[in-house]
Amino acid sequence: MHNHAVRRARSAAVAATSVALLVAMTGCGRGEESSGSESKDEVRIAIVTRNFTNPYWAALRDGALAEGKKQGVKVEVQAGASETDSTGENAKLSTLAGQNYNCFGVVPVNATNVITPLVPVAKKKIPILNLDTQIDAAASKQAGVSYASFIGSDNLSAGQQAGKALLEKMGGKGDVAILQGIAGEQNGINRQKGFSEEVAGKLNIVATQPADYDQAKGQTVTEGILKAHPKITGIFAANDTMGLGAAQAVRNAGLTGKVSIISVDGITAALEAVKAGTLSGTISQYPYAEGQLAVQACINLVRDMKVPTRIVAPIALIDAGNAAKAISSFPQPFVPFANPLTAAGK
Repeated sequence: MHNHAVRRARSAAVAATSVALLVAMTGCGRGEESSGSESKDEVRIAIVTRNFTNPYWAALRDGALAEGKKQGVKVEVQAGASETDSTGENAKLSTLAGQNYNCFGVVPVNATNVITPLVPVAKKKIPILNLDTQIDAAASKQAGVSYASFIGSDNLSAGQQAGKALLEKMGGKGDVAILQGIAGEQNGINRQKGFSEEVAGKLNIVATQPADYDQAKGQTVTEGILKAHPKITGIFAANDTMGLGAAQAVRNAGLTGKVSIISVDGITAALEAVKAGTLSGTISQYPYAEGQLAVQACINLVRDMKVPTRIVAPIALIDAGNAAKAISSFPQPFVPFANPLTAAGK
């Protein structure tokens, strides 16, 4: 699905920024000093994420690989076996750390799991990008690991946008439930905080339960919540896979159209569900663009060009009004966004 989508025409904004980056690189390609047998400018990027089962991480992989191919640089993307497989992810990271890569991009399972396998990378002064999910700054500093940049969405804002959307769908009042992600995972914490702040004093949060970013768990947890709190008219799911599980539970209970559901990510299945009316909306993030940005940032870092310490990937509310447009643009953002890595984005 993603490979087919990768071949689609890029949006004007992304195309413009990529061209500008290419021009910038051509102008900087003079540094041929070698630290060993390789050219200083030879870029070899390793990216590690949680898993490829979740279409969100598969899209990040596809964006990185497509950008690597376009820019003519080596990109390797590996992952653990599930959203919570920190052991598997760390094993992949440790193996890659012992190989000849000169820039790393890492999506952690939780705030601290990747720090230890990143120590050898940091000791070699190889630049590391923290992707999508924040790694604990204090614990990293203590271990001697630092990050050249954080590339990801504003999850607090995603939660706030979800709160606004659900308030509108619920008519500004009513009982609502929250499906949380993995316990202690910062993105989910930020999304819940943004949502809770937005609906405070208006919606009554009657249940808050983790479903580990898993569709089957999302369905099971929602079934339990609907039985315990039959007056619920809204659900906020911290990601789309849980949102789709919640939608199935709502459908099974014969409550489609009576219980509004907003989730976060913008994966294809969620966009289709929004179009079909089984999901009220999704706060779409753009993991494909995050993968592209990671490769662009690594190229800049290897070639001694500046990279901002925080690069915000775009988000947008997808509802019935723009779902078709979002589907046709997928996996590209359907709205332009400023790319700080290129002249066109300044």
